[in-house]
Amino acid sequence: MNIPVIDKSNYLKGLLITARKDNQLADSEKKIIRSIAEKLGFASDFYEETIQNLLANKYIDEGPIKFSDIKIAESFIIDGLRLAYSDSPVESGELEWLRRTAIENGINEKWFDDKLQTFKTNAGNLLITDFALLSII
Repeated sequence: MNIPVIDKSNYLKGLLITARKDNQLADSEKKIIRSIAEKLGFASDFYEETIQNLLANKYIDEGPIKFSDIKIAESFIIDGLRLAYSDSPVESGELEWLRRTAIENGINEKWFDDKLQTFKTNAGNLLITDFALLSII
């Protein structure tokens, strides 16, 4: 699938928003963000600076993100859940923001709850699998 540039930007922005919801940035979160940013084609100097300044940046709009295609949105939600579960404890703000983004994109709440339950019960195993993004690019 050819992902539009705006969706690539929103994908990365959404991961950054999710990561900062708990007011800390764990190494596991940085690793996931770097990997996905690279796969999306962002320059390393751009995403490294963004990661470095993430918690201090007060100008990031944290409203739910709307993607152009539900497949991109579903991929994002799965990768966002992976990011949220990459550090402990999982912050409820991270999950609620992902839920609002799912709703904004017309994703069925049962689908979201099923994915959430999968991460709750298998979080450790899911962290070593490929990102959902790879299945659509």
